Amino acid sequence: MTVRQTFLAISAIALLGTSAAQAESYQGVLVAPRDRSRADVMHDAMRTAHAPDQNVVRGSRGAEPIGVSQDRAAARSEAVRAAAAPDQNVSAGSRVNSRVVSTQPHPLDVRAERRAGGSL
Repeated sequence: MTVRQTFLAISAIALLGTSAAQAESYQGVLVAPRDRSRADVMHDAMRTAHAPDQNVVRGSRGAEPIGVSQDRAAARSEAVRAAAAPDQNVSAGSRVNSRVVSTQPHPLDVRAERRAGGSL
């Protein structure tokens, strides 16, 4: 037997020994909580068993209600303003050694100014 074969044999035995040392310990049967009566447990079990869609995964029931944190009109006007911005797709890192300075007036400001009677 060569040195390499001996080393591989010892390594394999050591690997088997470490995997056996990581075996799980048995904790026994879980103990039921004793602070609730049998009738309470049965009531909860019956209510849960008769609940609608109890075995359906979350995404398959359709759209879930979401909490609204902003007025719809305010969100729409903010989105329209952002979409019409002259430099919406340009950031300070878009060009080497340069700063983005918007030289164009915002289209919504131009429209508002025209409606007010002024000119830009």
